[in-house]
Amino acid sequence: MKRSTATLIGFTAVLMWALLALMSAASGAVPPFQLAAMTFLIGGLMGAVTWPFRKGAVQALRQSWQVWLLGVAGLFGYHFVYFSAIRAAPAVEVSLIAYLWPLFLVVFSAFLPGEKLRLHHVIGVLLGLVGAVLIITRGKGFSLAEGFTAGHALAFLCSLIWSGYSVLSRRFGTVSTDVVAGFCLITALLSAICHALFETTVWPADITQWSAVLGLGLLPVGAAFYTWDYGVKQGDIMVLGAASYASPLLSTLVLVVAGYAAFTWPVVAACLLITLGAVVAAKDMLFKRPGGSI
Repeated sequence: MKRSTATLIGFTAVLMWALLALMSAASGAVPPFQLAAMTFLIGGLMGAVTWPFRKGAVQALRQSWQVWLLGVAGLFGYHFVYFSAIRAAPAVEVSLIAYLWPLFLVVFSAFLPGEKLRLHHVIGVLLGLVGAVLIITRGKGFSLAEGFTAGHALAFLCSLIWSGYSVLSRRFGTVSTDVVAGFCLITALLSAICHALFETTVWPADITQWSAVLGLGLLPVGAAFYTWDYGVKQGDIMVLGAASYASPLLSTLVLVVAGYAAFTWPVVAACLLITLGAVVAAKDMLFKRPGGSI
């Protein structure tokens, strides 16, 4: 498969993550760890049910402890730290700091074999970062209202966890994406334990909320992790990093269409900046010379 095709497959994860805010809001008052346990269980089972029908799928689970540590630390570790950050600092500030991960992903990728960080990658990801800031702050600027707290430090750790997970996944490029189902199931179990320790159970109240939970498990907390794994292993990881800033933009546009948010000038400006940033970062892939290879 061409590298450009693998990159597009990875980008579908960004599209699915754009539904995360809407579906989370529609899921009602389900506590974070309970919601994570429910949705990761669905996401893991979605992959597991295909194992009997595909030769060698189960054998893909026979991986080294390093692979399992990376996967569980990436999926469960990120969500545990993010939920902890949200409890300790304002959500907007946490989101902004956590969304440094595409920038770190692009920078860290430069240390991978066969990858080289170029100026257009840096420009592209910085344009996307500015666009993300506009979206998350709604054009009101960014300041730490209560100073730099433990919550902000945890948010920064989030950015390092997800970028590190994504880049290190490339180091295990020969590992089958089937193992992601195992990562999801273990994450569901650990989330259920955290829920039992820290939260009070609240079940979805109606069919709409149950449908939102199912949708989360099938798409942004399910299929997205499979396609992202494939994209960062086989595609252009730097382009994926820059294009990831489309997620908060698309998420806002989905909320606008659904009536949860208003269409404002920061949305327009962010749309232009993030799109331009993605095009600049993907210059080599989009405007390759005739006869060149991806």
